[in-house]
Amino acid sequence: MRLKAASLGLFAAMLAGGFAMPASAACRDEAGRVVRCDNVREFSAQARPHITVRPRRSFPGPNAKRYCRSWLATEYRPSGTVITPQMVCWWR
Repeated sequence: MRLKAASLGLFAAMLAGGFAMPASAACRDEAGRVVRCDNVREFSAQARPHITVRPRRSFPGPNAKRYCRSWLATEYRPSGTVITPQMVCWWR
């Protein structure tokens, strides 16, 4: 129990230490002045890639749409019962 608490505390300290430094701290020169950072990227400002899904075997018309139905299903595994997402898709 003590080992588990100690390792959790160490992990929390490492996590806090990695995120405690602001991005602007990495963009300062030796004198402490703020300089332009070319190596810092803002991931939230980047555009997400556009994905085109094409069927493999059937060739639907040019205006065909892909419809999907999803649900949660119970699966019985050796480690215990789990709920997993399931999905079925088709072209119409």
